[in-house]
Amino acid sequence: MFSLIDFSAMAAASEKDPARWRRPFNSWLEGIETGWSIPLLLVLFVAIWTAYLIVAYLGAGLHPDVLETWTLGRHLAWGYPKHPPLMGWITRGWTAVFPLSDWSLQLMAMVNAAVALWAVDLISRRFVRGEKRAIVLLLAMLLPAYQFHAQRFNANAVLLASWPLATYCFLRAFEAPRQLGWAIAAGAACALAMLGKYYSIFLVASFVFAAVLHSDRRRYLQSASPWISALTGMLVLGPHLHWLATTGATTFDYALAHAGADHVAALWEVSYFIMGLIAALSIAAVTWVFIAGRRLARLPADFRAMNPGLRLLRLVAIGTILFPVIVSLAIGTDLPSLWAVQGLFMFIVLIVCGTSYPIERFYAVNLTVMVAGIAILAVAAGAPIHALYRHAYGYEEGRGFYHAVATELTARWHDAAGTPLVAVSGDDALAFAAAFYSPDHPFYARPFAYQYTWGLPRKTTLDRGWAALCFADQVDCLSWMARTTLRATDVFRSEFDAQATLLGRPGRTRRVVMLIVPPYRETAPMQPDVEDFSSSHRMRD
Repeated sequence: MFSLIDFSAMAAASEKDPARWRRPFNSWLEGIETGWSIPLLLVLFVAIWTAYLIVAYLGAGLHPDVLETWTLGRHLAWGYPKHPPLMGWITRGWTAVFPLSDWSLQLMAMVNAAVALWAVDLISRRFVRGEKRAIVLLLAMLLPAYQFHAQRFNANAVLLASWPLATYCFLRAFEAPRQLGWAIAAGAACALAMLGKYYSIFLVASFVFAAVLHSDRRRYLQSASPWISALTGMLVLGPHLHWLATTGATTFDYALAHAGADHVAALWEVSYFIMGLIAALSIAAVTWVFIAGRRLARLPADFRAMNPGLRLLRLVAIGTILFPVIVSLAIGTDLPSLWAVQGLFMFIVLIVCGTSYPIERFYAVNLTVMVAGIAILAVAAGAPIHALYRHAYGYEEGRGFYHAVATELTARWHDAAGTPLVAVSGDDALAFAAAFYSPDHPFYARPFAYQYTWGLPRKTTLDRGWAALCFADQVDCLSWMARTTLRATDVFRSEFDAQATLLGRPGRTRRVVMLIVPPYRETAPMQPDVEDFSSSHRMRD
């Protein structure tokens, strides 16, 4: 093991006479409590990791999850068949202000991650000041959740911000149960997390678990605060609950599709879940070991001496791991560790804020340089290498062809129909991409409630004008396309080789099958539906 004595001597010497290169970092750390340092850190975080995404995915389209989220947001509703509506609402609001482009949605993803880190700082500042606040954020930035997981903005990524916000409001409500504003905020924030993904029920259950087991529970539970929070949460969730009751609760069907495994499989799921979370924390954990050194021996005593707020957070953190494990073992659900990474910030806050000793500025500066160095290296070297690798070997979902396919579809549609393309279907990834990248921005024409059943479009839908796309090696999609052809009056079926490009350099090709059904006559605006689909599930413009 490394020698703490050497590091301690270096830390002491640095405190007395810091090297010239350390002085700007020292000035930054001194600005934490005056209020400018943390915002600067978050702005730089957003800038550098957005730059990483732009460079790393040159020549490729957005991930299908992001395109699906944008597709959902085009049709504002109180719920969607696969997931609750928060991710669609956010994307709709963002694209109402920012342009419809790759960099815009990549920026949105990183802003979401920065909001998450800001909320984490709100929590840590309840317990520590100065360098420790910075260390909490810097260690969190070593988790893959806030860069690589965050880039795929979907129902999981939206929880990155909503979980720490809900946790902060709950801590404040428990701490001051007579301040009804925090009770209302806690209920609304919990509802917001539930509108992100139903997995957030484990966070809400953890709040109840922590409140019941905490030593100050009587003061909180005998106040009006928990009941006001519960009422507020139900009021905020009310429109979504009504939507569930009137549409058949299809989101539950999608969620329950992950259940039903046998107990042996569930045990493996739990094992992988725990190991995945440990792996996600590993870099931050090893870094903390070097910072704390032999002072790690104080950890048990520090945990016993935690103040009431940290003890409450500790119970919440335990619950967010314990409850998913119990449910998975009980009913045999899938349990990817990806579903829980948004709660890992709690363990970092507990470890850093629970220390009884100060952390020398020497370590804070070193950690800042380390995090900055990783980010700069990622942009300068990792991103170009990733772009070149993907250009050579491609993406499983075909992201390298999205731009070319959308361009080709739009051109052929205009040649065949002479009108803007209004509806597109087929392979989901290709259809989402065509809707996003085509200048006509057609609507995705398969109701989400029946996304995986390959239902056939009605004759009236085809008469309005419609197109479909499949990769040539997708047997199910091609079979569906052939059955659809029998319903259409006028059909143009063609194939072409889409080619990926990177800064003008040609890359891999993949065969694409295209079906064009031009408008048969002048009709009302497109309202895509599918045979045997009830009208309550039809998408509206």
